[in-house]
Amino acid sequence: MPWFPEFANAAELAREQQRAVGLADPVGEYLTALREGDTRILEKVWPGDVAIYDPRGGEVRGHRQVRQFIRSNVSWLSGLHAQAETVAATRSSERAAVELLTRLDHDGRELIWPVAVVAESPDDRSVVFRTYCSQWPHDERRHVRPPILAPGRVQPGDVVGRYLAALAAGDTDAVLSAFAPDGYFRSPSGCQYDRGGTDELRSFYDRCFSAGGGIELELCAMTDDGVRCAVEYNCVRWGIHDLPAQAGLGVYERGADGLLAAVRAYDDVEPPVPRPGRSSQ
Repeated sequence: MPWFPEFANAAELAREQQRAVGLADPVGEYLTALREGDTRILEKVWPGDVAIYDPRGGEVRGHRQVRQFIRSNVSWLSGLHAQAETVAATRSSERAAVELLTRLDHDGRELIWPVAVVAESPDDRSVVFRTYCSQWPHDERRHVRPPILAPGRVQPGDVVGRYLAALAAGDTDAVLSAFAPDGYFRSPSGCQYDRGGTDELRSFYDRCFSAGGGIELELCAMTDDGVRCAVEYNCVRWGIHDLPAQAGLGVYERGADGLLAAVRAYDDVEPPVPRPGRSSQ
């Protein structure tokens, strides 16, 4: 059968091309697997280890657990009629971070749920997905999220480093100096809690720092493409309040003027400060 080698080579080439597409957009492959409920999408791209860290599912590791998690997640999301759209993607040589806005049908009301997913490959056969979000938009509760990563040697420069230093110091003026005039902060709870403009931001950060000081984050990993800097962290202190270390992610988007056009947070930390109404940071 002289044609068989050519057929086998063509099949192998198709598999390698499919893997190349997946490796180029790992979060996209993950979202497709979640949407279609098909773990083979991941297994074809990463035949080695697949691990998932999910706010609801916890740590999921190995193809068997991944299959169980995706089946359960598909059923849960379909019940909420969830639809996700990409807000921004940040990629470096080490990892990729994708921000999403997920629309949910919650008892007949449409809710907007911000979610971020980070993909990191220790080698070209394995992958780790880490999802960050608040569960407040879904059940109006805070859920303590244990650390996923240990503190690392992460040292953001330029305006991102200045912002994080001001946040830790509880210095409202220094925080505001890092924002562009039309910059905004997006709460983990959703777009309805965005704060934008100098007056709103000043009021918001003054309230944040009313707990006796700044917000201390242990920085764990950073994905920076020059426009956006996504930092995975553990929040360990808020003002005078020590907190159980909790995993989160912040995305710091630079404007053309080099200042922050946006800060978007993805965590489930309960602020130890009064909140107006039912909103939360």
